[in-house]
Amino acid sequence: MTPAAPADRSTARPDVCVVGELNPDLILYGIPPDPKPDREYLVDGFRLTLGSSSAIFAHNLAALGTRVAMVSKVGADALGEMCMGWLSSATVDTSRVVRSDKNIATGLSVILVHPGHRFILTYPGTIFDLAYEDLNLDFVFSARHLHVASYYLNRALRPRMAELFREAKRRGMSTSLDTNDDPEGKWAGDLLEVLPHVDVFFPNEREAKFIAHTDSLAVAINTLAAKVPTVVVKLGPAGALAREGTKEWRCEPIAVKTLDTVGAGDSFDAGYIHQFLGNAPPQQCLDYANLTGAFSTTHEGGTEAFRNPDVMTRFLADHANAH
Repeated sequence: MTPAAPADRSTARPDVCVVGELNPDLILYGIPPDPKPDREYLVDGFRLTLGSSSAIFAHNLAALGTRVAMVSKVGADALGEMCMGWLSSATVDTSRVVRSDKNIATGLSVILVHPGHRFILTYPGTIFDLAYEDLNLDFVFSARHLHVASYYLNRALRPRMAELFREAKRRGMSTSLDTNDDPEGKWAGDLLEVLPHVDVFFPNEREAKFIAHTDSLAVAINTLAAKVPTVVVKLGPAGALAREGTKEWRCEPIAVKTLDTVGAGDSFDAGYIHQFLGNAPPQQCLDYANLTGAFSTTHEGGTEAFRNPDVMTRFLADHANAH
């Protein structure tokens, strides 16, 4: 296990350390509605771009102006190099990303975009291999804030996830978590050991219900709000809400020309934490998150919108004034 090449980055203490998976997305657009076996189909287009919830969050948070470091693992391959380059272009510190010494390839997600829905096929590779022992803990705990995403994909790290969050809180850090989906569909209870050490929890509506084991969103929110200080639930076309104890804030969706929803939830998280670290009140955090999530959908892929700072700044300013 050897350190990957560091990004061109100052040695300033990061505001946020992101621990989690790092892989590209291959997104195919224009998938036929009912494909048949053994037939060849033509698609409308594709995008090979930075993927993974953790890395999309890190990239877009850095683009917003927060100092971000990524702690992860990639393979000794071209896909790993590409991911490092994408993060470095957004000034994310990748100096503590390690390369696997087990001949394991960098993971990859292939996303098939249908009108109205999508299929996500993920080869885990080094995603499953990132372990607690791979983390440079002194570096992780030097940040102000810890963020982890894709809880259920981080198989090697998961058994010690509660320990990671507990120690982060002991060191005075604030913390956030976005579980994303559970590919096994088990939604096991070990997550409940982590939640007491999470300050901001970011499920979407479906995830909140599965985690709380209920079909009722209201029950899910009440259950989760009893375990973490702030629950922020992404509601898709219904906007989003934040709950702190019995206090609740809501925001309505923003009308934009949507090209791609891949990474919108991670971009939402990035906007919320960007404001949260500036001690903004919950409504301001939620409204800004709503903007960054909507902005993400105006380009293909989870990070492409955030690559042009002028376009990003103009969108955020225009839509903030309109709302």
